[in-house]
Amino acid sequence: MHDPLAKLKALYPADRFLQADSQLAAYGSDALTAFQALPRAVVLPETVAEVINTVRFCHDERIAFVARGSGTSLSGGSLPVADGIVIGLNRLNRILELDPQNRLAVVEPGVINLRVSQAALPHGLHYAPDPSSQQVCTIGGNVAFNSGGAHCLKYGMTANHVLGIKAVLATGEVVTFGGRSREQLGPDTTGLFCGSEGLFGVALEITLRLLPRAESFHTVLAGYRSLEDAGDAVAQVIESGLLPGALEIMDALAIEAAEAAVACGYPAGAEAVLIVELEGPREVIECQRETLHAVLADSHAFQIRVAANAAERTTIWTGRKSAFSAVGRISPDFIVQDGVVPRCRLGEALRQIGDLAREAKIRVANVFHAGDGNLHPLILYDGREPGALARAEVLAGRILEMCVGMGGSITGEHGIGLEKRDYLETMFSAPDIATMRRVRATFDPRGIANPGKMFPGSDLTDGPQAASGLRGLHPLEQAGIVFRQ
Repeated sequence: MHDPLAKLKALYPADRFLQADSQLAAYGSDALTAFQALPRAVVLPETVAEVINTVRFCHDERIAFVARGSGTSLSGGSLPVADGIVIGLNRLNRILELDPQNRLAVVEPGVINLRVSQAALPHGLHYAPDPSSQQVCTIGGNVAFNSGGAHCLKYGMTANHVLGIKAVLATGEVVTFGGRSREQLGPDTTGLFCGSEGLFGVALEITLRLLPRAESFHTVLAGYRSLEDAGDAVAQVIESGLLPGALEIMDALAIEAAEAAVACGYPAGAEAVLIVELEGPREVIECQRETLHAVLADSHAFQIRVAANAAERTTIWTGRKSAFSAVGRISPDFIVQDGVVPRCRLGEALRQIGDLAREAKIRVANVFHAGDGNLHPLILYDGREPGALARAEVLAGRILEMCVGMGGSITGEHGIGLEKRDYLETMFSAPDIATMRRVRATFDPRGIANPGKMFPGSDLTDGPQAASGLRGLHPLEQAGIVFRQ
């Protein structure tokens, strides 16, 4: 019998070509575990040439592929395609160049985010984007979803720190976008590739901008009796003229989970905590801290704690960074949304989320990048209860619609992926989405790169799914995706 993967198998030794169900199970979902699908095979390339040859095979054979790093996507963005190929990039994990004089690093897509800053630290530099998963997430995944992090208020998103990308497009063509300089002519193809969610191809080498590490930090933890007061405090801080490195909020439920996980010592009885971090030259921070403490004193905070040293700063941030994983201690399952609202409406948005949660009788833990209005409501449910996931999804959708109604967005950094694609039409008109599809088709005319993601349901019948004989099924079933109940 003809094996359609025979040519692909010939490219890899047996231990880097995975087909057994027990091997594929580890790749059956990403961090959005509510959706699961098994690929036809997983390949683990160790060289750029192997990635290129794999993509060219998929193009020639019209087989779908999904590039995957550590699988930390919270939108189903790296969910496999049934009968498709997963290209695991974790073994392409070399920092190819670190140039402190020009403040840049060239890395492979499987390099862990935090490792870049660790390598740059001896030179007084760091890589600014710092997602909560920075200890495990990869630069390739950060580029695919234009990740942000706690310090994106001051420093921006991944796209603001990527200077150049070498990639293999879904056609098998190897291209170079951008370069080593911030000053570039012509269309911003590098920016276009950042946030494309794997729909164009696979990044092979990424040139990153490094920044000087701040000389001084001033980290403050403020406790509030109400979530709305904490949200209003954010607007007051920004209105004062300060631009903190980070502004983060956690509510009582998120605090409960973090305390159980890492004993971070947040104020007892707080309905919310606000973390504010100033960073920069020591003289500047000395002036700014006076302004900050005056604002916080007028913001109804019942407790204000200043990190006296690096260890106390780490403790404060450990609670925030562990929040997503810590919620697993108080709920077997949860959905994380990342809608955005205008900063001036944070308090109002948090009040509405509370109302929606009570109406749905579903617990919601709130953790978010308050400085840019990027909400992260964690919607808790038990997947073992019939209909629980569906009810959680309804609430998630209502929160996204609220964000758009306030003039915000359905995503700040997690991407559209699979989970939010049906809400794309709440933000964009039909002509807008048609234009996006045409752009995607320019890079991937056969629709084989991460199909079924970002665009509303009909996209699942594009590309390789069109001939699969699965028309007429639920759109998720067309892609071999199942709900885990």
